[in-house]
Amino acid sequence: MARGINKVILVGNLGNDPETKYTQGGMAITTLSLATTSVRKDRDGNTQEKTEWHRVKLFGKLGEIAGEYLRKGRQVYIEGRIEYGSYEKDGVKHYTTDIVADDMQMLGGGGAEGGAPRREFGGESQRSQRPSQSQGGAPRREPAPAKSNDFGADFADDDIPF
Repeated sequence: MARGINKVILVGNLGNDPETKYTQGGMAITTLSLATTSVRKDRDGNTQEKTEWHRVKLFGKLGEIAGEYLRKGRQVYIEGRIEYGSYEKDGVKHYTTDIVADDMQMLGGGGAEGGAPRREFGGESQRSQRPSQSQGGAPRREPAPAKSNDFGADFADDDIPF
C-alpha cells in the first residue's frame, strides 16, 4: 500500500527574476515567484480570472540552471512537491508554503527568449538535455541520423524469412 503522494504540477509565468543563493557547501538554492491564472465564467456569463502566486525552490544543479536561464515573464513548467514550514520572528509565528521542484521545463513565450525552443531540466532530462556551453548556452542540435535500410554487409535479402 502506498504511504501517500505529494505531487505538484504548475505551468505559469515568473513574476520576477530568479534569486539564487549558495549554501556554505556550495549548493545553489534558487527561489522563483510563479503566477498561475485560472479562468472561469460566473453565473452571469462574465469571465473571472484568478491568479495564484507560488514560491518555488530549486536546489543544486537545477537551481543553477534556473538562475542562469530564467527571467521575469518566462513561462515555465514545474513538477515537484509541496512543503509547509514555520518560523518565529519578533515573537510572531509565520507559516510558509513552498513548492520544491524536482523537474523544470522552460516553455516558449514571455521573457527575453520568447520563442525559444523548450529545454528540459531535472530528473533524467537534466542530464540528457543540458545546454552546450560552447555555443553561448544555446542547446546544441545534433542532426538526426539518416534512416537507411542498410543492415550491413552480413545481412542479405535472402536472409529475410518472408
